[in-house]
Amino acid sequence: MRVAPELAGLMERLLGAKLPVGVRAWDGSRAGNPDGPCVVLNSRRALRHVLWEPGELGLARAYVTGDLDVDGDLAEGLSRFWRLGRKVRPKPGDWLDIVRLAAKLGVIGLRPRPPVAEARLNGKLHTRGRDRAAIAHHYDLSNAFYKLLLDPHMAYSCAYWTSDDPAYRLVDAQTDKLDLICRKLDLQPGMRLLDVGCGWGSLLIHAAANYGVHATGITLSEQQRDHVQARVAEAELTGKVDVRLQDYRELTAKPFDAVASIEMGEHVGEENYPAYASTLFRLLKPEGRLVLQQMSRGAVAPGGGAFIETYIAPDMTMRPIGSTLNHLAGAGFEIRDVQAMREHYVWTCRAWASTLEERWQDAVALVGPEQARVWRLYLAGGALAFAENRMGVDQIVAVRTTVDGRSGMPATGLSPAGVVN
Repeated sequence: MRVAPELAGLMERLLGAKLPVGVRAWDGSRAGNPDGPCVVLNSRRALRHVLWEPGELGLARAYVTGDLDVDGDLAEGLSRFWRLGRKVRPKPGDWLDIVRLAAKLGVIGLRPRPPVAEARLNGKLHTRGRDRAAIAHHYDLSNAFYKLLLDPHMAYSCAYWTSDDPAYRLVDAQTDKLDLICRKLDLQPGMRLLDVGCGWGSLLIHAAANYGVHATGITLSEQQRDHVQARVAEAELTGKVDVRLQDYRELTAKPFDAVASIEMGEHVGEENYPAYASTLFRLLKPEGRLVLQQMSRGAVAPGGGAFIETYIAPDMTMRPIGSTLNHLAGAGFEIRDVQAMREHYVWTCRAWASTLEERWQDAVALVGPEQARVWRLYLAGGALAFAENRMGVDQIVAVRTTVDGRSGMPATGLSPAGVVN
């Protein structure tokens, strides 16, 4: 018996069409589409993962452990898999054929041990302790790894690409993103800026060094806090930049002139988002601006997906952009501008993925083969999700108006470059 033709035959019966990818099995047999990516099943355990956990999570476990691989372009393979997954809906009678073939191939057995890289959180959803553990799972992976992957700003969010010149690189796009945020906030020397979820300090340091503000950032990641403190000292910005290991729910400072929160709202959770939005409003002076950059997802699937929530950002919630705007308006904000940046995240993910491949052996040495494969899958899948409009990202400008309705903004609003017209 040749394994790959047996599998391909079953899949094509379920699909009612030819397989869009090739399949190569552990016995060396091959079937399916001879052109493009080929799914490689290195062992029976690859199918056992999927049998125990059908769908995205089972496939992810098989890939992360190395039991499943992809020869050829991983992103193209994922794209074809995505289209395939949307078509396959086994009927009750199909499961008998699936189980029979699994038994024939020797796939049936105990549930495989999940990869070590999976998140394992305890406690009630979005309590402070659980949120801290969720952040630590992802952001405390290793400062050295993120330094390898990211640009010199250490900006871990969607960049803003303003040129297609080959000499224009990720660091330039991240610089342009930071400037875009600062212009939208209308930062002026001496102003006080709050960055909620400050990451490795890219906005804090850029705003203090280039716009003369006093910048305060909060994070739940100890490694991020330590990294920012070291960067502040190196840049001779002590007294200009303050970073705190603090939950947004613990903020009690006097209101700031401007507030930013860049791709942090995804970690808040739907039930807590009104409190998050109210906190941002409370910490902003009248006529002060908020810039919130946040990923979005359609109403049908507001989560990040089984893979992202298990390996990357546990407890993540990505809501439709309209829901986020409603939360902000409910907290008292006036929405002044929304800029969609979806395509920019495709280019950002591809730049990160290219760096990962170029530095693959270094990445494996830092975080191990499982975690490196998690990131390879994450970046390829992320670029695809944004390219296919299954995920989006937006920059929102909102203002806290005065009691008599003054916004402090010109009626003509913002240009695409983030400056007032």
